[in-house]
Amino acid sequence: MAAIADTDGLVADAVPLKLRLARAERRRKVVALALVAPLFLFISISFVAPIIQMLWRSVHESDLAELMPQTKAAIVNWDGQGLPDETVFAAAAADLKKAQADKTIAMVGKRLNYEISGVRSKIMSTGKDISKLETGPYKEAMIESNAIWGDRATWAILKRSTRNFTDFYLLDSLDYVRDADGNIQKVPENQAIYVDVLIRTLLISTTVTVLTLLMGFPVAYLLANLPTSKSNLLMILVLLPFWTSLLVRTTAWVVLLQGSGVINGLLEWLRLIDQPLDLIYNRGSTIIAMTHIQLPFTLLPIYSVMRTISPASVRAARSLGAGPFYAFWRIYFPQTLPGVAAGCLLTFILCLGFYITPTLVGGPTDQMVSYFVALYINREINWGMASALGVILLSATLILFFLYNRLVGIDKMKLG
Repeated sequence: MAAIADTDGLVADAVPLKLRLARAERRRKVVALALVAPLFLFISISFVAPIIQMLWRSVHESDLAELMPQTKAAIVNWDGQGLPDETVFAAAAADLKKAQADKTIAMVGKRLNYEISGVRSKIMSTGKDISKLETGPYKEAMIESNAIWGDRATWAILKRSTRNFTDFYLLDSLDYVRDADGNIQKVPENQAIYVDVLIRTLLISTTVTVLTLLMGFPVAYLLANLPTSKSNLLMILVLLPFWTSLLVRTTAWVVLLQGSGVINGLLEWLRLIDQPLDLIYNRGSTIIAMTHIQLPFTLLPIYSVMRTISPASVRAARSLGAGPFYAFWRIYFPQTLPGVAAGCLLTFILCLGFYITPTLVGGPTDQMVSYFVALYINREINWGMASALGVILLSATLILFFLYNRLVGIDKMKLG
């Protein structure tokens, strides 16, 4: 009977024990979540939110819809064939009058100028002329003020621009545009800019990535196979550039490469040249400076993977008759691929967004996509176009991550 009572007591105590363990597990999860929450909040505010806003700005615009509300309401009924009727012209005239009075007509002209070159001054001129009219008809008056109002393409652009969502910026960032009928077509060759800039950005980024791999791989191999005392000393030299800012390192290359710089001065002193070489403000100087800056980012992931490779595998291959190169290429090198892929991916993605270095040491034909993003943000105040170019870079980055995941696997990425 006593044994039965003891067993019953154990069964009775089992349920509270489970409850206590469950409560303890919940408390542990709550504490872990509380510790991670600040970091998650910071990432959401500083990283996720800007990306979402960029995506939103690339397809959303409300400036012209707010500046010309009557036109927006009236032009909806226009079928796009021929010129709109008097109702639409009257609505546009009313909006231009109000914009002229509110001194916002320049903003109307600026937005339309994105799609029709040189139209800003014509919009402002029309605003002044229309403001003098008390009553209609406005159709003849606006066409007489400027011939652009007699062009169906102007009204087609105005109809698209007064919508809340647009594909204009994304199309323009790829050198495409919609015609008066809404069909997508390439812009004229003399107006195409962004595809060439994108190709240039990809070409420079690829070149820098390959150069950093060719120079970084042997150094990483040396560091991984040297004794710890010597490899630590060399690692300090590898990490030394991180102790100075990107701007300082780029400026140093300006000092070295300029016409009266150290390199030209040394070559002239050695009597190897008669006049300074053109070493700066070109594609070569951009690649050299970017390679110097990005080299540690390629080297460190490769080194971290090489440190985990056992030398016994290569010795086993050599003992079975493999030559030095064959053992390295078939046994050692495949094991370094996760580090090689991670380092190259990191370097390539960082190169896509380079701005300071190409601006300081590159020429006018060496500027990358980031230059135009900064241009539209700081000078043109065209957030839609800047966001669209940012979306192009983001898409390229996501494609690279997808390819890396398919070929190597994100779970095998080692950055340090």
